[in-house]
Amino acid sequence: MAALHEEPAEVAAAQPDSEAGTPPPPPAVPPAPAAAAAPAAAPAAAAEGEAAGGGGDAAPAKPAAPGPAASPAALDRQTLVAVLQFLRRSNLRESEEILRREARLLGDDLGAAALSPSSAGLLGGSGSEADSGEALLGRGTGAAAGAIGASVATAATSSPGVAAVAAVPAGKVGSAVVVEDQPDVSAVLSAYNQQGDPTLYEEYYSGLKHFIECSLDCHRAELSQLFYPLFVHMYLELVYNQHESEAKSFFERFHGDQECYYQDDLRVLSSLTKKEHMKGNETMLDFRTSKFVLRISRDSYQLLKRHLQEKQNNQIWNIVQEHLYIDIFDGMPRSKQQIDAMVGSLAGEAKREANKAKVFFGLLKEPEFDVPLDDEDEEGENEEGKPKKKKPKKDNVGSKSKKQDPNAPPQNRIPLPELKDSDKLDKVMNMKEAARRVRLGPECLPSICFYTFLNAYQGLTAVDITDDSSMIVGGFADSTVRVWSVTPKKLRSVKTAADLSLIDKESDDVLERIMDEKTASELKILYGHSGPVYGTSFSPDRNYLLSCSEDGTVRLWSLQTFTCLVGYKGHNYPVWDTQFSPYGYYFVSGGHDRVARLWATDHYQPLRIFAGHLADVTCTRFHPNSNYIATGSADRTIRLWDVLNGNCVRIFTGHKGPIHSLAFSPNGRFLATGATDGRVLLWDIGHGLMVGELKGHTDTIYALRFSRDGEILASGSMDNTVRLWDAVKAFEDLETDDFTTATGHINLPENSQDLLLGTYMTKSTPVVHLHFTRRNLLLAAGAYSSQ
Repeated sequence: MAALHEEPAEVAAAQPDSEAGTPPPPPAVPPAPAAAAAPAAAPAAAAEGEAAGGGGDAAPAKPAAPGPAASPAALDRQTLVAVLQFLRRSNLRESEEILRREARLLGDDLGAAALSPSSAGLLGGSGSEADSGEALLGRGTGAAAGAIGASVATAATSSPGVAAVAAVPAGKVGSAVVVEDQPDVSAVLSAYNQQGDPTLYEEYYSGLKHFIECSLDCHRAELSQLFYPLFVHMYLELVYNQHESEAKSFFERFHGDQECYYQDDLRVLSSLTKKEHMKGNETMLDFRTSKFVLRISRDSYQLLKRHLQEKQNNQIWNIVQEHLYIDIFDGMPRSKQQIDAMVGSLAGEAKREANKAKVFFGLLKEPEFDVPLDDEDEEGENEEGKPKKKKPKKDNVGSKSKKQDPNAPPQNRIPLPELKDSDKLDKVMNMKEAARRVRLGPECLPSICFYTFLNAYQGLTAVDITDDSSMIVGGFADSTVRVWSVTPKKLRSVKTAADLSLIDKESDDVLERIMDEKTASELKILYGHSGPVYGTSFSPDRNYLLSCSEDGTVRLWSLQTFTCLVGYKGHNYPVWDTQFSPYGYYFVSGGHDRVARLWATDHYQPLRIFAGHLADVTCTRFHPNSNYIATGSADRTIRLWDVLNGNCVRIFTGHKGPIHSLAFSPNGRFLATGATDGRVLLWDIGHGLMVGELKGHTDTIYALRFSRDGEILASGSMDNTVRLWDAVKAFEDLETDDFTTATGHINLPENSQDLLLGTYMTKSTPVVHLHFTRRNLLLAAGAYSSQ
């Protein structure tokens, strides 16, 4: 952003609130009339019918920087001369010269008008009002000459520093401004310099801090949200305008008052001590160009607005208008607990509008295909060499398809790949396994099988397990991708051209015939990346494998030949995560360039680019119906994107650190997220609300997974534990009424310990991946750490 005071609009810039970045005033409040429009710096309290009388405490208004010259005939000459006299008596020669030059007045004209103190009675009210020092805080329009359309007057009291009282002609009653004692007049100069007086920033901030801390409890929690964004912008403004010593003093005095979850941001901020430092810092650039969102009740907002008007604190008001988006709601103010649950991201909370789009979170209807279960059942049992004991089922898989989910997207909303015969067979096997699935719950917890990577000196950075749990892959910091078979069946490559003549003619399965037994091994190492591999993902049909790396590429590997088929180049920086769609064909990647990209395996260019995060996209996940993609970011937000049109349909805030894990519930209705703050947050996708918070982990959560039926949520962390949570209980009796949705008054129950079903510790192995098998056995993986 350019200098905060690039525009000469301190007091008299007459632009509506909505243009200046904050929401327009409530509909019930009539707008200021054209003759006294509310300026950007301090809206006219008189125009809004607010009580703005403050005795002798009101600080002087800041006149605007000179605008285009106006004809003196168009101005109230007497008022203008009074202002010029006041500036001369105050030894503000520079300000006087500028104003006189713009108004085209000669120095000789200044003695033309001598004012009588009795004219104080004309200040918009009875003489007793003027005597008591009360005056309306309205402004002029700021049209001509920047332009002293606001009369400058002083209360007719015995207080020191009283200069003169300007007579206000009839019809301009609402445009009187109290100007008080000498020290505050330095603010006038700062307006002409197009920046605030750097020596007063601490006073401005501490004044607002004192006001908020002394306000009623119900408002204090909401208004305290202002501290952090105002602190950052005021500090950056000082640095940008090269007031380095004042910036350092400001930082040292107030940085300790900020919430603990902003400490990482403040560390970055403390390193920015010169204007040149700001140019290369993307995070701070984002902070200055994107509006920080605060959600505040109307009562609290009006209280703040009235305070800033009374105190004439234009510096803070300018920042509120230019850099903050205040999302005002009607109703009771939120409590400290409710606010703390939702804040913490780099750009504040999400606007309520951001979470109102309709989301089709239901599951797609299973396609129907006629493959008798009994034939497949016999085949499967014979392969294992066991006699068939159960009577074969007679119905087809197609008959098991459920009715269309009312919350599901249309079947053809996005084009999905057609099922191949092998996919149909796999679905049959899946359903057969599901029939033997263990029903989990608080009384029946899953067994956990932990795969420990020993001697992983190459540095394990990513893990994935196939849906049928037959293979496991590890991505390593030495740029290799290693695939293991975790069943007795070894990994084999396709025969070379020379060996194809030796095909086993007796085998029925073509794949079996072309596989080379001589290449069979438990481990295959894939070379191709030129940097650490940060993400891996198996395709649903187990024929392909994705890997992404620091080298900025995503590679697609064949698990038939164990060779690289394609290198997808779109990211310019490290790619942190990649994920296949549940239906295959599509995949998503996210990286350091702060965007996520949607790809199709047969396109070398991305199909969609999802831009909106303010920091690295650290993790990605497809919704079970493949119509949406969730992304977690280092900006401490989670976004849900529509694959069809690329729109962001949900923004979730509440984590206090970068997001590192995502998991959708099997029914598609809920999302679980884990971050460096050690908390698991639960979200209702349909309503766009946080519905639960699971506390217990003491370090970053890198793995989350729901059981196959959604009864259990498993979380794995760098604290060397796997924890199991009761998902059924966590999602029952949710408060998702219209009021909660509209205002964000969420009430999270403190029931983490009630929902925790078990904690399982490893000796010294951080948990980086979790996977439930088709029968609900929990597999976990991580690299042993000797530290």
